Amino acid sequence: MINRENLFDIGRTLLAIILALLLGFVIILLVSEEPYEAFKLFVTGPLTTPRRLGNWIEAAIPLVFTGLAVSVAFQAGQFNIGAEGQLFFGAVLATIVGLSFQLPMYLHVFVALLGAIVGGALVGAIPGVMKARWGASELVSSLMLNYVFYRLGLYLINYHFRDPAAGAMVSYRIPQTAWLQQFMPPTRIHWGLWVAIAAVVFTYLFIYHTRWGYALRMTGLNKNFAAYSGISVTGVIIYSQIISGGIAGLAGAADVLGLYRRFQWQMLPGYGFDGIIIATLARNNPIAVPVAALFLAYIRSGASVMSRMTDVSSEMVAIIQGIMILLVTAQAFLSTWHHRAVVKEAQKHGRDA
Repeated sequence: MINRENLFDIGRTLLAIILALLLGFVIILLVSEEPYEAFKLFVTGPLTTPRRLGNWIEAAIPLVFTGLAVSVAFQAGQFNIGAEGQLFFGAVLATIVGLSFQLPMYLHVFVALLGAIVGGALVGAIPGVMKARWGASELVSSLMLNYVFYRLGLYLINYHFRDPAAGAMVSYRIPQTAWLQQFMPPTRIHWGLWVAIAAVVFTYLFIYHTRWGYALRMTGLNKNFAAYSGISVTGVIIYSQIISGGIAGLAGAADVLGLYRRFQWQMLPGYGFDGIIIATLARNNPIAVPVAALFLAYIRSGASVMSRMTDVSSEMVAIIQGIMILLVTAQAFLSTWHHRAVVKEAQKHGRDA
């Protein structure tokens, strides 16, 4: 049930987004010779053709996974700056499983996705264990592991699964039985959309309707109180990072199995770091993560259309999202108004009593 605090957070987030968009429009006015056309394309561009609509949804799918992954860690009071390496290595293992087994279609897809979960969970488990056993900062260890597993993934693909006939540093083509099928031509929207929805439902039910999720949230709210209450804080730290990593691994599998049908990344794609933005906008609420992912993918798709059709570069969206994050995370933003509303409500209940 939405309470007054949640409504305030939603209102503050929406106001931050509106202010960021308005400031973006002002900047477009200053730098463009056709500012109104540019802003129109920025706002409506992703909806103008079926293919652009598809590009918007396709871009949002991996963002849902990484947003969920970071949200799980944040709910436990942990940092996960390693979603980038987790999704990358998840994509690598999904590719290896897809190429190494010959299975019926649905089973092959399931096993490849399971490989991605295992790959991401493995990367996530390391900073969790290091934090729980030796007190190592999970922020530093997860960030450093991005590059460890990035290089390890490239080694496995380029030296053991590279297609020498492709003319580029890419893997062999994954068998069709392991594909996440595309189902809405002429777009490339694929079954990864349904996997993302299932991940949202799983994450929500796990966090809010299981005892493990309760322990995770209590640890995030107050680690000392959780330990005093009998919760195994060490266990929470480890399994929160494992679950977070497993979900992030699915982000890589979604792109490889659903869009490219072979592994072709030679650089980190950036979705893992975007997950921090998504989790921040969603206030770590799994149900709000798809909304935040769709929004971020929308403004990026709009920026791409605007940059192709006008004289405004797509980097404009970086300014807008930076302003949004600053306003959303600023605890003092609208705090005076909120304090007055709370006092007014308290006085009203006092008079009624």
